Amino acid sequence: MKKILHKADSRGHANHGWLNSYHTFSFANYYDPSRMNFGVLRVLNDDEVSPGMGFGTHPHQNMEIISIPLEGDLEHRDSMGNVAVIRSGDIQAMSAGTGVSHSEKNRNSDRAVKFLQIWVLPKKANVTPRYDQITLEPEDLRDRFHQIISPVPEDEGIWIHQDAWFHLGELTSGVVIPYTFKKKGNGLYIFVLEGSCDVAGERVYRRDGLGVWETDSLEFSTMEPSKLLLMEVPMAN
Repeated sequence: MKKILHKADSRGHANHGWLNSYHTFSFANYYDPSRMNFGVLRVLNDDEVSPGMGFGTHPHQNMEIISIPLEGDLEHRDSMGNVAVIRSGDIQAMSAGTGVSHSEKNRNSDRAVKFLQIWVLPKKANVTPRYDQITLEPEDLRDRFHQIISPVPEDEGIWIHQDAWFHLGELTSGVVIPYTFKKKGNGLYIFVLEGSCDVAGERVYRRDGLGVWETDSLEFSTMEPSKLLLMEVPMAN
């Protein structure tokens, strides 16, 4: 087993006034050659957008873009004609493919919106752009890892153009839960949204990230109520 630990306070940070963002991997003005990616997981941004503010319309190509709202209401608009509001409990995915433009705005005038912005390199270039979103029920996540992203359209969650599987779990204190890798050779990047847990010989805390590869399974043990995001991805595209 190999692993790499990214402590929360080691992330890149940019405060633009309207946007307060923490970057697990190199992004925009934050550049660290040792923190470019974890396999095909290229971007993991922890964003907070001020009331009424947001990202103006901008283009993307050949990237799988996943948004996970944590607090508040995020309004999405894109060149495919989609207009949607996503909230905590929703998952949004967009395949940029041959090219798409979109905007993301805090719909609230009285509170910040907080969300994760995640980019995954696709396994196939120049696909037709597409958009999808789902809503999770609280019981979906209770003391289990619930699949939210996969490469298979018929599977649970949203499908993307990559051999990647994402899971979310909200675990109570004192539980032990296994995770078995979906594909040989993949790695798993664990991001702690809340709480803490023991995994792969490490104790990880809120907003820590831990990448693990060259193993087939892991076991998670919680010391307190915890919310975890698991991102299984190919280690090479």
